[in-house]
Amino acid sequence: MQNCDLRGRTKMTFQYSLSLTLRFAKATIILQGAIRQAPGFWTHTCIQSFTSGPASSPSASSCVELLGKSYPRDDYTNVTGKILSKVGKYLHNQSYHPLWLIKERIKDHFYKEYTGRYGTPLFSVYDNLCPVVTTEQNFDSLLIPPDHPSRKKGDNYYINCMHMLRAHTSAHQRDLVLSGLDAFLVVGDVYRRDEVDSSHYPVFHQMEGVRLFTNHELFARVQNGKDLQLFERGRRTPCKQESHSLEAVKLVEFDLKQTLSKLMTHLFGARLEIRWVDCYFPFTHPSFEMEIKFQGDWLEVLGCGVMEQQLVSSAGAHEKIGWAFGLGLERLAMILYEIPDIRLFWSEDERFLKQFHMKHIDQKVTFQPLSKYPPLVNDISFWLPCEGYIENDFYDLVRSVGGDLVEKVSLVDQFTHPKTKKVSHCYRITYRHMERTLTQDEVCVVHKAIEESAVQELGVEGRF
Repeated sequence: MQNCDLRGRTKMTFQYSLSLTLRFAKATIILQGAIRQAPGFWTHTCIQSFTSGPASSPSASSCVELLGKSYPRDDYTNVTGKILSKVGKYLHNQSYHPLWLIKERIKDHFYKEYTGRYGTPLFSVYDNLCPVVTTEQNFDSLLIPPDHPSRKKGDNYYINCMHMLRAHTSAHQRDLVLSGLDAFLVVGDVYRRDEVDSSHYPVFHQMEGVRLFTNHELFARVQNGKDLQLFERGRRTPCKQESHSLEAVKLVEFDLKQTLSKLMTHLFGARLEIRWVDCYFPFTHPSFEMEIKFQGDWLEVLGCGVMEQQLVSSAGAHEKIGWAFGLGLERLAMILYEIPDIRLFWSEDERFLKQFHMKHIDQKVTFQPLSKYPPLVNDISFWLPCEGYIENDFYDLVRSVGGDLVEKVSLVDQFTHPKTKKVSHCYRITYRHMERTLTQDEVCVVHKAIEESAVQELGVEGRF
């Protein structure tokens, strides 16, 4: 559950994603000749993207083939071959992967801490749900309005106007409640178009938690609880929804914060400092973000809140009230294991992976950095088109062409021509291989491909 980013509407069509894949394939073929057969996950990823992307078959121009299904393309299609190559990897289910370790530690905590009447785990876990969801599941089921900025193509990976790669595990929330579940955890890969740096990647992993209460379950241990009710006809305030009683909301809020505080203490230790910040999500009210103090800094680690009753009722649980939370597994793993770069989670280098082979999931481990290879920095400048340019489109293009060679992209200069009023952007692209030293000749091949793609696909005017 994350705050929604406000950005402009993109005009990309399915031809854009197809062209990106073809250009990426071209750059890959060039690089295979330029780069000697050195080991590295980026080379492996490039080849994989080329063979599994939408340009790899004659039907690519009309359909997206994904997980054994065929989806017709339309004007909404913007998913690229680079992203499609990540679908089905399920890093969180690969034994001894750091994301698997985090998932297992959280799951183990919930299994032991919360049990039912007969000693069985109260929470069920779902970690293999399909990442392809409908736009109705991803947005409408969560009460996200049709004109909400979080729906923009600039922020999401659409397969077509009806289907997309889920932007959050909350997309499964209503369906699981509708199936009769009262307490569950959902773990999975989620997809968002975003900036390029060491803490952002277009594919990351979330865990969603939901807990529902009946009137009896919530008030059973409260003095005179039989006289209290979950619902009332009131008004919405900053503290509660119009249909919830204040007593019910305060108990649900207390249970939510206690549950999450216990979880973070389990992961980080008893001396952990925690604070709560009020925030907004469309599907909870009141809503909160948890921050933990780590190495002197306050870090946001999750979002949560009391579920909107309209959402709960639409899933058939009219007589129940509940809470929900969402957290990022990469975020926790980077803090807990001191992993400096999010790209490392996709590495197949044994020097990285073997560090997390341990006898017990709670065993303390601190990532020992691989040799830090030097970066190479190249700038790219261009005039923006009159309309339709979105920064995330450029970031996505750089990721598609440059792959995991690109460590960071930052906007370092903006200029408006005093006479023509044309706007120029200058971006600094930092290239760094995670496993060996790059040469400037190798990087120039990729950088040239990015320049050409930016001109042809985004309509910019190069200042190269």
